[in-house]
Amino acid sequence: MTAFRCWCHALLLPPLVLCVLAGCATRPESVLKPLALAPGGDAAQVDMLVTTTRKPVEDPGRLYSGDRGTVISLNSIVVSIPPDRNRKIGEVQWPSHVPANPEKEFAVLKVGKVASEQNILRWFRKNRNAKRQAVIFVHGFNSSYSDAVFRFAQIVHDSGTDAAPILFTWPSRASVSGYLYDKDSTNYSRRALEDMILQAAESPDVGEVTILAHSMGAWLTAEALRGVGMRNGTIPAKINNVILASPDIDVDVFRRQVIEMGPKLPHFTIFTSTEDKALGISRLISGGVNRVGALGDVDLAPHSADLKRLGITVIDTSAVDPRDPLGHNAFADSPEMIRLLGRGLAGQSLEAGQATFAGQMRMATIGTANLAGSAVRAVVAAPVSAVGDNPYRRARILDGEISY
Repeated sequence: MTAFRCWCHALLLPPLVLCVLAGCATRPESVLKPLALAPGGDAAQVDMLVTTTRKPVEDPGRLYSGDRGTVISLNSIVVSIPPDRNRKIGEVQWPSHVPANPEKEFAVLKVGKVASEQNILRWFRKNRNAKRQAVIFVHGFNSSYSDAVFRFAQIVHDSGTDAAPILFTWPSRASVSGYLYDKDSTNYSRRALEDMILQAAESPDVGEVTILAHSMGAWLTAEALRGVGMRNGTIPAKINNVILASPDIDVDVFRRQVIEMGPKLPHFTIFTSTEDKALGISRLISGGVNRVGALGDVDLAPHSADLKRLGITVIDTSAVDPRDPLGHNAFADSPEMIRLLGRGLAGQSLEAGQATFAGQMRMATIGTANLAGSAVRAVVAAPVSAVGDNPYRRARILDGEISY
């Protein structure tokens, strides 16, 4: 079956499945316009820094579209989350109308433009913890700007992390038919994410950086880390923890990406599931090659030697019961996964035996060896020597934007 025919077959899925993929539930627009009055009571708040390569729009309730922008834009956004008595862990309570009811729904309290480097420093110093940790989230396929903002706010709140939350959101059509456009948009955004990772690692105010990436965002993250490694010769030590949830990456390509990151890697944790129907569709339209996020115990066997040498922990979550009918968002909507994720976002390496719900999840620790072999060094030596200085790396923020 050709890739085109497989894609057509995917589009003939039952309407319910397509609605889950495409986000067919009716949602009001302009949900990002801040409330006129701050909510009372005990609603929680998440103050995040948002970096995007999306094109801005005039609507203050949307801020950015799914089109590709010509600059990197920066904003700070404060999201209000309903009291725990009015919600379930793992759920995003979307507003039923505008303005939202902060007692029962997610709402935006404040949106600000990050106009200079000093603004970033003030934001980070306000939101950092004692270890000066930052967590960068890169969302997946089929996500609008507001999808990414609300999902990340939910993850930060439900996981209990106190690391400074930074969202990187790339141009997604937020439509099931936009898969190829979204994939190209991740490639379009690689350099911007590379620069953000390097800027965080080089800042004396930042102590540690954890990166959490989901689905197609994991592809973007792996590509950006590969670029960082090839430009610097290695991944900066501050990037100490990378969590890839349901990564939509060809398993052969991922092996090459990791090798080309350089001899010293952060600790990688990969959440996989053989029950992930969305990645099953991705495999169909990608020539039948396994996606990293859909690997199970049987699939891991042929790659176990490589994974052990690369120092990657794989956690098989196939037995976890997600709310998402496609089984693709378990990392964020399953209470069990959220508790485990909280440790990862706190900078802890996730190893076998750490989960308190071991009976519900099969965990396979593939090893923690460092990449120090001469063969690996030879692979990366030539590309690194050919990379010159990065003209974007020292670009300055001007009125909340960076030339791109």
